[in-house]
Amino acid sequence: MINKVIFALSSLLALSANANELGEPLPFIDTRATIDGKLDDPVWQQAKKIAIDNVTWPQENIPSPVTTTAYVYENGESLFVAFKADDPNPELIRAFFRDRDRAWNDDLVGIKIDSFNNKRSAYQFFINPLGVQQDSIENELTKNENSSWNGIWDSAGMIHEQGYNVEIEIPLRVLNFDDSKKVKHMAMEFLRFLPRDQRLRLSNMQISHANNCWICQMPLYSGFESAKQGNNIAIIPSLVLSKSQTRDIDERDIAEWEDEDNTEPGLDVKWAITPDTTLNATLNPDFSQVEADTGQLSINDSFSLFFPEKRAFFLDNSDYFSSHLNLIHTRNIAAPDYGVKLSGSKSGHTYGLFVTNDEHLNVMVPGNLGSNIVSLEQKSNNAALRYRFDANDGLSIGSTATLRDSDNYKNKVVSIDTKYQPTASDTFKIQILGSNTHYSQAFADELCDGDEGDCYKLPTEVCVAGQDCDYNESVLRVLEQDDLYGLGYFVNYEHNTKHWRAFTSYQSFDADLRADMGFMSQVDFNKFLTGFEYRWYGKQDNWWNRARWYTDWDITHNDDGELLEKEVQTNLAIDGPLQSFIDFGVEHRNRRGLRRNKASLEIQDNSDLFSENVIWTYMEIKPVSGLFAGLNLRTGNKVDLANNRVGKMYFARPVINLNLGKHFEVNFRHSYETLDADDAKVYTANLTDARLTYQFNINSYLRIAVIYTDIDRNTSNYIDEVDANYKGLSTQLLYSYKLNPQTVFFAGYADNGYQDDDLSRLTKDEKTFFAKFSYAWLM
Repeated sequence: MINKVIFALSSLLALSANANELGEPLPFIDTRATIDGKLDDPVWQQAKKIAIDNVTWPQENIPSPVTTTAYVYENGESLFVAFKADDPNPELIRAFFRDRDRAWNDDLVGIKIDSFNNKRSAYQFFINPLGVQQDSIENELTKNENSSWNGIWDSAGMIHEQGYNVEIEIPLRVLNFDDSKKVKHMAMEFLRFLPRDQRLRLSNMQISHANNCWICQMPLYSGFESAKQGNNIAIIPSLVLSKSQTRDIDERDIAEWEDEDNTEPGLDVKWAITPDTTLNATLNPDFSQVEADTGQLSINDSFSLFFPEKRAFFLDNSDYFSSHLNLIHTRNIAAPDYGVKLSGSKSGHTYGLFVTNDEHLNVMVPGNLGSNIVSLEQKSNNAALRYRFDANDGLSIGSTATLRDSDNYKNKVVSIDTKYQPTASDTFKIQILGSNTHYSQAFADELCDGDEGDCYKLPTEVCVAGQDCDYNESVLRVLEQDDLYGLGYFVNYEHNTKHWRAFTSYQSFDADLRADMGFMSQVDFNKFLTGFEYRWYGKQDNWWNRARWYTDWDITHNDDGELLEKEVQTNLAIDGPLQSFIDFGVEHRNRRGLRRNKASLEIQDNSDLFSENVIWTYMEIKPVSGLFAGLNLRTGNKVDLANNRVGKMYFARPVINLNLGKHFEVNFRHSYETLDADDAKVYTANLTDARLTYQFNINSYLRIAVIYTDIDRNTSNYIDEVDANYKGLSTQLLYSYKLNPQTVFFAGYADNGYQDDDLSRLTKDEKTFFAKFSYAWLM
């Protein structure tokens, strides 16, 4: 009898495991629903109904306060999903007409799809109640979400007295999947975001917060038997028209405007060679950015600023090129004549390769106390290769190789990496890389303001602050005429449970390591870091819902064992009512100032060790629909890098985003920083970034952006000669119409101007009128 019971239980468990492995079947219905948000097509009554009834954030798996139902089916060509989102208070629904990927704070419904069922990445498709689309790719390896990825899919939304409806059609050609299998298995999660006093994440599944891999927990769905990717081809011709005017300006001689008219046809092609391999090619592309970057205040900084990639050719399947370290940062490539990219994934093997040329050569020269960008007017060649093998759910092994070369310059990098998760709570990451670099004389000349080598002396001579010499760390890093061979590695371990997380890492980049295709601003250092985080979870009726205490300690030396920095920091963060968040922290840091003798890379007897003590807080709140307010405050001791001393720093950055009605949005961000030293002001800096947008509908908008910089320096409190005043002003007027992410029309005007000690007023030195057309033919 006992044996029979055991056998029966075993059989049931086997059947349950088998069913789980096969997944829930999705119905095939050979009908295309009308995507209008009305949810009145009879086909939806035949679709699979899925209840989204579980709060997974900020609480863990409690019943949803609202009713949401998803209706799902596929017809071999597309995945159709409809959402019926009931709301007892529809007047509280947060929804505005916005540009694509800008409605993340609205009410949303959507779907996540792991189309390869490999627990490594997931497509994300979200829609607000007015039909505005958000899409991205979530990368489990890097824990990043790339919202710059854009697929071509259809959606519509409609608000009504009981809540709202959304209908979407996702062509299967948008997804990468293995169509060699008759029945396809894809992991999916159906979601609703409900932003009210809290921002609730509602799901059709339960999620264990002790397991930080949420993609791994998504349930499996099966079907798509007749789905074939085929040789899908997208041909996207484009035309860019521009009229630019530039001039050299100073108080003594303001030159006449020089005109330049430009007409540039281009072509982009995307071809699914096989269901697993995609070829992207571009000829004479317009790789300029249409929209201005968010303004960044750069003062009293020794390292280069980071700007994200926004260009379509590089963004497509960009997650295929990701690793633990940023070895491929395509913003380094400015103006290529062509580009070719091959990417794919099959049976655990993921690969990506691209090759481009460039009319320019932009290279970051890193150091241990600072970095600089060298921009040379010479052509360059660029290539990158990434391969990853997912051996199983817990082990990934990858390799990256990059190449850049130009006139008497080259940089080659080879890297291997791995991610190993023996349990759901433990993660090991390792990456090792080596490089070979050769600099041309042009690098030193450019870093010395084009003086062709006359500006720097022999390295044995002394060059101190206040003297008329142009040595700096970057010059010394490029003077070596022989090849540089560098080695670096990164090791990280993390143990993460529901309530606490402990982590430690060690990275070492030697003095000759370079990763010029990536964003590596610091070398000649090794850093040990360890830290701890504890989390508290409020109950449903608490005024707060989450709290976190975080602390870490790190210490950094150069290759010679000389101390560069030692730091300890701690902060406490709380999520509260009205979608509020407050984070308060303190930092104590011992760090090096800049070198006294700039002709030497020595640290110990060539720089001072300063102490910084900083108190900071960050606060944000979304009290009502259409309003976001944030404030970042910092104060404490900060090293005055220009004068090698410690000063008193104050920093404030308020941010306000306000919707006036459904169509008009105001975005305002202001950065203020002041530094005092030796009982006198050193500088006061202000940067204002203001943008006004009128969104006519989900396809088109008109936006004006104004970025204004004002820096006031007390020249009597500086060692070296500096401008007392600098003002900069950039403006842009942009009209955009997007039928889809590839069929677009842009037209606009932009200008730049500045004022320094040689100019009595703000004077424009650049003006541009531009228009861009592109159209996507899908075959």
